[in-house]
Amino acid sequence: MVEAGAKVAIGDVLDERGRETVQTIAGAGDAAVYLHLDVTRDEDWTAAVEATVAAFGGLDILVNNAGLFLGTGIEETSLEEWHRLCAVNLTGVFLGTKHALPALRERGRESPHGSAIVNLASVAGLVGSQNDPLYSLTKGGVTLFTKSAALEFARKGYRVRVNSIHPGVIQTDMGDQTFAARARNRASNDVDVERRRALSAHPIGRLGMPDDIAKGIVFLASDDSAFMTGAGLVVDGGLTAQ
Repeated sequence: MVEAGAKVAIGDVLDERGRETVQTIAGAGDAAVYLHLDVTRDEDWTAAVEATVAAFGGLDILVNNAGLFLGTGIEETSLEEWHRLCAVNLTGVFLGTKHALPALRERGRESPHGSAIVNLASVAGLVGSQNDPLYSLTKGGVTLFTKSAALEFARKGYRVRVNSIHPGVIQTDMGDQTFAARARNRASNDVDVERRRALSAHPIGRLGMPDDIAKGIVFLASDDSAFMTGAGLVVDGGLTAQ
C-alpha cells in the first residue's frame, strides 16, 4: 500500500511485530504508524479510527485483515473456541466496518470514485471445506457480509465500495498452521506431506505468497476498481476452478 502511495495505520494485538513492520517501511517517512488494535473490542476500534484521522487527516481505505484459524473439526471444537473464532473473523469485520464508516463516508464525498473497504475472506468462504468447516463458516459470513454491506451503502447513497478477496493457501504463519492442523487431523503429524498435498491442489504449480494477495488488495482499494462493489476477487492459483 505504501509503495502505491498510501499512508497506512497498522493495527494489531502483536505490538512488537506491528512496530517492526512500521520500522521496515520507515524509509517512507511518515507514511506508516502503528496502533494497538484488538478487533473484537469496540473501544479499540474507536481509538484506532480517531488516531488515524488525527495522523493523516482522514480515512479513505479500510482493510479488514485480522483472522484466526482453528483447524479443528465440528465435534472437537469447544464453544469457547468457537466464540473466539467468531469474535475475530466475524465480529472484527463488523466492528471495523461500523466504526470506520463515518470517516470513510466523509472522504468518499470528496473522492472521484469514493472510499473503499477490502475484506479478507478465503476460498473457504466460497466452497465447502472438509478439513476446516468452522473457519469456512466464518469466511462464508465475510463473503456475504461484503455483498450486503455494499448494497446497503449503495442504497443509502454512501460512496463507499465494499469488496472481498479470497486467497488460496498462502505461505504465511496461518498457512503453516493449516499444514500442521491437517497433519494432526490425519494422525500422520507429517507437515511436509500436507504441504505437498496443498501444493498439488493448486493448478498453477505453487502456493501463494503474501505479495500475491497484497497486490489484489491494492487493486481493490484503488480507483482501478472503481466499478466494483459487492464483488469477490479470487486469488487462488486455480484451486476453486476445479
